[in-house]
Amino acid sequence: MKAVIMAGGFGTRLRPLTCNIPKPMVPMMNRPMMEHIIGLLKKHGITDIVATLFYQPDIISGHFGDGSKFGVRMQYRRSEADYGTAGSVGNARDFLDERFIIISGDVLTDFDLTAAVRFHEQKRAMATILLTRVANPLQFGVVIARDDGKITRFLEKPAWGEVFSDTINTGIYILEPEVMDLVPHREEFDFSKNVFPLLLEQDRGLYGYIAEGYWRDIGNLNEYQEAQMDVLRGLVRLPLDGTRVGDSYVGEHTVFETDMSNVAGVNLVGRNTRVHSNVRISNSVIGNDCEILPGAVISNSIVWNGTQVGVNAELSSDVVGFKCIIGEEATVQENVFIGDQCIVGRKSKLLSNIKLWPEKTVEEGSIVTRSLVWEERWLRDLFSDARVSGLSNIEVNPEFGAKLGAAFGALVGTGATVVTSRDTDNVSRMINRAIMTGLMSAGVHCSDLRAASIPIVRHELRNGTARGGVHVRKSPFDRNSTDIILFDAGGKDLPTSKTKSVERLFFGEDFARAPHRQVGSIHFPERATESYIEAFLAVTKADVIRSSGLKLVVDYSNGIASTIFPNILGTLNTQVVALNAYLDSDKLTRTKEQFEESLRQVSYVVTSLKYDLGVMLDAGGEKIFVVDENGTTVDNDRLLTLMTKYMAMTHTGLRKIAVPITASGEVDLLAAEFGFAVERTRDSHLALMNAATNKDTKFVGGTKGGFIFNDFLFASDGMFSLAKLHECIAVSGKKLGLLDRETPRLNFVKRNIPCPWHAKGRVMRHLMKDTESFRRQLIEGVKIFPDSNGHSTSVLLNPDRARPLFHINAESADAAIAQQLCTEFEAKVKRWIDAE
Repeated sequence: MKAVIMAGGFGTRLRPLTCNIPKPMVPMMNRPMMEHIIGLLKKHGITDIVATLFYQPDIISGHFGDGSKFGVRMQYRRSEADYGTAGSVGNARDFLDERFIIISGDVLTDFDLTAAVRFHEQKRAMATILLTRVANPLQFGVVIARDDGKITRFLEKPAWGEVFSDTINTGIYILEPEVMDLVPHREEFDFSKNVFPLLLEQDRGLYGYIAEGYWRDIGNLNEYQEAQMDVLRGLVRLPLDGTRVGDSYVGEHTVFETDMSNVAGVNLVGRNTRVHSNVRISNSVIGNDCEILPGAVISNSIVWNGTQVGVNAELSSDVVGFKCIIGEEATVQENVFIGDQCIVGRKSKLLSNIKLWPEKTVEEGSIVTRSLVWEERWLRDLFSDARVSGLSNIEVNPEFGAKLGAAFGALVGTGATVVTSRDTDNVSRMINRAIMTGLMSAGVHCSDLRAASIPIVRHELRNGTARGGVHVRKSPFDRNSTDIILFDAGGKDLPTSKTKSVERLFFGEDFARAPHRQVGSIHFPERATESYIEAFLAVTKADVIRSSGLKLVVDYSNGIASTIFPNILGTLNTQVVALNAYLDSDKLTRTKEQFEESLRQVSYVVTSLKYDLGVMLDAGGEKIFVVDENGTTVDNDRLLTLMTKYMAMTHTGLRKIAVPITASGEVDLLAAEFGFAVERTRDSHLALMNAATNKDTKFVGGTKGGFIFNDFLFASDGMFSLAKLHECIAVSGKKLGLLDRETPRLNFVKRNIPCPWHAKGRVMRHLMKDTESFRRQLIEGVKIFPDSNGHSTSVLLNPDRARPLFHINAESADAAIAQQLCTEFEAKVKRWIDAE
């Protein structure tokens, strides 16, 4: 049997520790992490090994050589591009002529691989995924398997609502060589996203083996610290170098001048290290060739090779890189990460949660309160979906913008064009220009719309030839933050595969600068707004709206729509009272209280003037919030029901719509009445946009005020949604409040159950087991239909994405049944939280 070690990782989230070395070479108990993996393979009789390399490959191949020093035979395969997990293994297909195991070079595990291979043989499996159970499955692939181990479903890095179990894919696979026939040559292909779904679809023996023992993915700096503390606690079966002295391990030629009574807990001290008098050490790992000077205190810390810790200096729960100098009486507080060859001056103080990039110098007597690197905010993930967010002019500053622009420019390519845009905030203006400088430095031309709404940006991208787009805005949720949103060619949000590429370019800093003759240019499209308005009016029943005589109150929220929409409403001869119809960047972000007060103001004007409809647009021009002719605020869930009914009444031949899983069953009752199909999606704008790509799906409605009409645009547009609502009222002859009274309601009961983060996956596993006999939907969370005859009674259980909560939404025509179901599942969730 052979082995493949995947060793191409950048280690982005371990920076600053991985600035100079690839992630598999990061020290774990004074040896590179990959050495422990090779030791585990050798222990189980697997000695023919190939390593797939990508980032800094020479460091890895130079250390391990032909493997003879480690008792194995090593080969290497280098990728010139990122072909995904399966694609990179495909580079070694000439080596894979028998059963083989795939394992990452940057995990810590003591799994019994022999037992896993035995399971694989007994099941006659084509592929076996080694599984384990974790408290937080979000960063891993969640796997659901039958009692015999046969896999029935899995999801790669799910959101909380997709976590149907706490059993996860460890990234360790046992495969038959025939599996590689599914992997194309020199194309991006992934085991979890591509190979395993194919095996599942073809029913070719995909199994999961729940392995006993320790496993930890070293995914971030805290995981790195915790893994080594776990070894010291004895939780990992891992051989340690050195001679046992008390409870600690001491390497060859190491001198201890301190009294051993000053050494507490379990420690590992490497070779050729000198520990001077009165040094106190507890629960720490100290590397080779270090010097710990008199009176120093090191607790719960990791010190890499060649570092000196000064007289009376203190380290507490920190990591110090190669060849650093911690000066006399310097104090380093908790969770500080110091890159290679840094100098921390005498009597200086580093406060908690600081990162020093390599070769930084802290002056004598300094107090360092924040990290000495401007990328400090981005040590985890740069993107959330297609958005980058950070503190204005602190985390998202001009240097950051230029670097992000250069990375995005490297992705789209020299000579390409990118559409840039912003809102009216001064920080947004500054960052937009910084991004343009980065794009231009990569040889990319900028088509700058200046101040524009997101729907106009998407429209321009869909109808042009640009390779991507950027929009910078003040965060609608935090007045101190700025958002940068990236778009793909065509105007959709930049997909995860491309945001990961931008992230790699950003952190790797390996994007090329264009020769001076190829530096990009800037131009300003003259007809972007006019083109948008023309397309808008072309698919609007303008004559019907003009003749309706409906009178509207419109709150523009001081956003960019106030510069565009009045022209459209004027063309439609609509009588409007406009509120907040001027640009004010200080008012782009509203608190909940300010939002509710604005809606009350709209309601007051509607009732005072006896107008027909009140609508508040969000500042970005993407969503609407509605008040009916009676001044009643229509909540977003009910608005979706009423918009759906309007569309069914006024658009003959409506065959299909799409709504999120959270939408009311009222939509399904309308589907039965009017004869259209309903597709359920995840509760995200990206999922709704994807649903809108189906030409048969003419209407896509959200539960947060966003609606998509794909005869105009594939994304939510508040201005068009308002016009469409106006049109539907005019065509149907029914005002919103009247339609609301005529449309049956279901009774909705919502409860939020506190649930610790570590228990969420366990609750989902029990929930899946408990509801096997029910008809259910597994799109986001678990939606159960106790009444097998229809959709009027349902319960949706969904873990919150950002808070330690479980949401329970019960719905029924009978209020008592909704209350009963909510109470029943609340009790179950509380019981499962405490279950083992």
